[in-house]
Amino acid sequence: MMHLPRLEVLYEDNHLLAVAKPAGLPTMGTPDNRPTLLSVAKEYVKSRYRKPGNVYLGVMSRLDAPVTGVVLLARTSKAARRMTEQFRLRAVEKTYWAIVEGKVKPAAGRCIDWVGHDERHRRMHIVGESLPGAKEARLSYRRLEAVGKHSLLEVTLETGRKHQIRLQLAHCGYPILGDRKYGSQVRWPAGIALHARRLVIAHPVKGDSLTLRAPLPTEWLAFGITE
Repeated sequence: MMHLPRLEVLYEDNHLLAVAKPAGLPTMGTPDNRPTLLSVAKEYVKSRYRKPGNVYLGVMSRLDAPVTGVVLLARTSKAARRMTEQFRLRAVEKTYWAIVEGKVKPAAGRCIDWVGHDERHRRMHIVGESLPGAKEARLSYRRLEAVGKHSLLEVTLETGRKHQIRLQLAHCGYPILGDRKYGSQVRWPAGIALHARRLVIAHPVKGDSLTLRAPLPTEWLAFGITE
């Protein structure tokens, strides 16, 4: 029998399920014999509510396997449709924390680039705007504190491109700790030092603002970062 990781639930009602993804667990889309956050969440719902047969969960936000933090799932197709529209209209506030190599200067700024996908090497690149398939990537950041030789940043995503934060910060000369794919030379205990800290949405049924916040993993606390 396949061992499934324990699910850390951040918020739950009849319409939504928000969970904290650990490092190394893919959000979805792997072969059936490998656990994903989605399969773990479905098993949780099936067990908790004694649901027979298949469980519906729609993935509203997804994180790269080495990234930790908030992932939002819809428990009904109605909630999924409404949340998809919020994400499409960029009405969702997505905030990440990242520990990057070096002392970031200036202490706050904005990155605007065009990015493209390198299928062969399974990574993203900064490309020219005119390149076929190029997509605009925008984010803003501010330095929260210095961590020895490194910097703790709070990053607000304006777009949601694949590997966006990892690529854009590395392109500025500040790779995320542990992210060897994008040039980091510093080891990180589990995954990389990128954490989806907060997600602010409008509830798909009630309409009120809902803030979903993921606590820092133990690796961050051991590194000296406080909540």
